[in-house]
Amino acid sequence: MLQSSTGSLLLLLPLFAGLVLGEISEDFTQCLDFFYERSPPQGITPAGYQPICQRYRNQYHFASLYHRQHRTPLYSAYVISPADGKRPNSTWLYEPQLVFSRASSEMKVFDNPVDQNVIESQAVLQDYRNSNFTKGHLNPSMHQKTKENREATFTLTNIVPQRAGSNSGPWNRLENEVLKKFKAFCNGSMYVITGGMPYESEPLWINNRVSIPEYMWSAYCCPSYSASLPEYLRSFFPTYAAVGRNDRNSDEQIVPVNIKSKASFRGYDVRRMSLEALEDILRQRLAMPISLFHGQCQEQRGKD
Repeated sequence: MLQSSTGSLLLLLPLFAGLVLGEISEDFTQCLDFFYERSPPQGITPAGYQPICQRYRNQYHFASLYHRQHRTPLYSAYVISPADGKRPNSTWLYEPQLVFSRASSEMKVFDNPVDQNVIESQAVLQDYRNSNFTKGHLNPSMHQKTKENREATFTLTNIVPQRAGSNSGPWNRLENEVLKKFKAFCNGSMYVITGGMPYESEPLWINNRVSIPEYMWSAYCCPSYSASLPEYLRSFFPTYAAVGRNDRNSDEQIVPVNIKSKASFRGYDVRRMSLEALEDILRQRLAMPISLFHGQCQEQRGKD
């Protein structure tokens, strides 16, 4: 019954296209500031994907491209800004306009019980219970400055099923590493796009509803950076990227396994790479001519 209702909802979407308000629309017009040169990634086939300008407390905080059928985002895009406080309490939010396009343009806290229309339109907390997966942030709260910025990252439209060994291990180290590079060497904005990469053959699911990514991926663009950048860090600017394992049983073609890693993190390795290398992997896996940053993020050498 759930699958049938979801299919009916998808068939009705074109009828509501002209009624769209707030954060849900056919493109990212209202939140282009979260993309380098105000240009979202190019080459992505739009069918099945829903652009979301993530709005919370009357402010846009980041952008996500959400796959309705998979009930996960392909990516979230944001401008990094170091947190000025602690991680907020995990008050989880959902997107009303995925339920009905004329609904509130603000994220909302899940009701208890959750309305069936919400369940049919997107992932809900019940999907993650007893799933052996954590709720993996694409836009992590530590990369957002204010309390409201950080609270806004706790929407399930910014979340993918992520193994704990990745989320609290190598992937977490990558997020901290990116933040340190921003603080130390970026003279202006750092634009980040982080996503999940589906399995190549057919999707794997939690609760038969939410698609599990085989890999995590991330790339940043820091067009203006320190002129006195140490030689060993020059390959990290203006762009850099990474792919992380989310399945310890995946083959090692994309990301090798370090057998010396701590047992709880072994098989969740992260491979650092150039932006071009990541885009090549995404093009093959997604079968799309994807380009993440306009003009490959033009270098603007700064002054110290």
